[in-house]
Amino acid sequence: MHPSHQPAALALGAALLLGLVVPSQAGDPIDVAAAKREGKVVWYTSTPIATANKIVKAFEADSGVKVELFRSGGSQVLRRFMQEQQAGRIAADVLTTSDPAATAALARKDTFVPFKPSNFDKVPAEAKDPNGAYVAQRLNMITIYVRDDKIPLAAAPKTWSDLLDPKYKGQMVTTDPSYTALGLMTVATLAKKFGWGFYEKLRTADTMVVQGNQQVADMLKGGERLIAAGALDSYAADERKAGHPISTIYPTEGALIIASPTSVVKGSPNPNAAKLFAEFMLSDAAQKFFPEDGGYAARVDIAAPAGSPKLADVKTMAVDYDAIEKEAGQVKRKFNEIFQ
Repeated sequence: MHPSHQPAALALGAALLLGLVVPSQAGDPIDVAAAKREGKVVWYTSTPIATANKIVKAFEADSGVKVELFRSGGSQVLRRFMQEQQAGRIAADVLTTSDPAATAALARKDTFVPFKPSNFDKVPAEAKDPNGAYVAQRLNMITIYVRDDKIPLAAAPKTWSDLLDPKYKGQMVTTDPSYTALGLMTVATLAKKFGWGFYEKLRTADTMVVQGNQQVADMLKGGERLIAAGALDSYAADERKAGHPISTIYPTEGALIIASPTSVVKGSPNPNAAKLFAEFMLSDAAQKFFPEDGGYAARVDIAAPAGSPKLADVKTMAVDYDAIEKEAGQVKRKFNEIFQ
C-alpha cells in the first residue's frame, strides 16, 4: 500500500478474494549474531495482550533475544512513539499499530527501515508497502456482535443502520477513537458512509463508550451491555471459544477489514534484533497465534479462525486511509463532542 501508488479506498476482502501469492521468496538478510549481541528488542504494539505475550514468549525461546513490550491502544501507542520521535528520542525498535493511515504517513517521512522479511510475499499487496517500510502483522475484522442468550439472533441487528432501532437503547457499547486506532478507522468510515447523524443517534440511544476492544468484550461478557456496535471480532471469537454466548453479525452493508502494520524503526537502539523480531512476526509460529486467538493472520496461506468465515467470503466496506490520515484529529474531536 505505497501511499503514492495505491488508491485511497481499499477493500482488503476484494483483494483476498483473488487468493493469489507469488512463490515463496527468501527475506532480506539479517545479521543474527549481531542481533544476539544486542540481546533485546523494544516493541511498541497494539496487538491484543494475550497474543502479544505469546509472540514474545515464542520469540524469546526461539532466539534468546529478550523483548521489552509496551502495549496499549493503537492511538496511544502512536502518540507515545511520535512524542518520543519529536523529542529526538528513539526508544522503539519495532512498531506495530492498527492505523495504516498513520503508518503510511510516517513511512513517507522516512521513519522506517525498508525490510522485507521471509513470507513478505504471502501478505496481500494492499496490506504492505512494496519496499518493505511496513507489512501487516494481522488483519482485523470489525463487526457487530451480541449476547445471543439475551438477544435472540432473529431479533438482533443485521446492519449498521439497524443499530439505530429504539429497541436497542441502553444495550450498546463501542470504542473510543482517541484511544484505539481501530476505533478511529471504524468511526471515520461509518461517519463518512452514514453521516455524523449516525453517531448522534447512537448517543441518544445511551451507547456506552469504553477505551478499547477488550473493554467492549468485558462489557458483553459481564452482561452490562448486550451489543458491540462496531468492535474487533477476534475478541468475540475468543469469548465464544471460552464458552460465552456471543454471536458475530456481519453487517450487510459490509464489515471492515483493517491491517495492523509492523515496521522496523530507523535509528533504533537494536537494529539487528528489530529485523529478527519483525521476521519472526511473519513466521508460521507467530502467524498461527492469531487464528488460535480468534483473529485473522496477515498471511493468506494461514487458515481463518475456527468457526469464522474466510475473509474472502465476507462483504467488506472500503476504508479510505488517505482521508482518515488527514481528518483523524477532526474525527476524534467530533466524536468526543457528541459523546461528552
